[in-house]
Amino acid sequence: MSEAEIRAAHVDKLPRLDGRVELAEPEPEWATAYARTAEAVRRALGADVRLLEHVGSTSVPGLAAKPIIDILLELAEPGREETYVPALGAVGLRLAIREPEWYEHRVLRGSGDPAVNLHVFGEDCPESARMLRFRDLLRADPAARRVYERTKRQLAERSWQYVQNYADAKTAVIDELLGKAPPG
Repeated sequence: MSEAEIRAAHVDKLPRLDGRVELAEPEPEWATAYARTAEAVRRALGADVRLLEHVGSTSVPGLAAKPIIDILLELAEPGREETYVPALGAVGLRLAIREPEWYEHRVLRGSGDPAVNLHVFGEDCPESARMLRFRDLLRADPAARRVYERTKRQLAERSWQYVQNYADAKTAVIDELLGKAPPG
């Protein structure tokens, strides 16, 4: 993403990194933090939750990660923020990113320890399927997990203006690994 796109997507203050991404060694508490947040989301939204999954590197046992719990939430209409943002705000998740042109994507952030990024998409979103397929590949394939972790560690040595720049730099290896994976 360009700086202009990053700026346009952020609802409030744009968080600059201007440095290196810090990776943490795997923590068993990440699964517990996911379960705690998932329960709060389910309580807040009830039957509106179409899919709720732990994704990202913290969802893969044995994989170093930024200590931020990424959660995938699918809703019927993510563009109707008034139907879920207030309820999620009541459980400590605030709207941070709005990308309506990209599958109606929203990100709500929680500032706990560890922090949370709740990625909101519509039902049966291709990006949701991609996230889940990549997570499942990394969980099942130690060689793919090693390649991905090596790439992450190399990229973490570089300085980045925004965390999104680091995330974008991982796209090539993600695409390569998914391209070699069995169909999902």
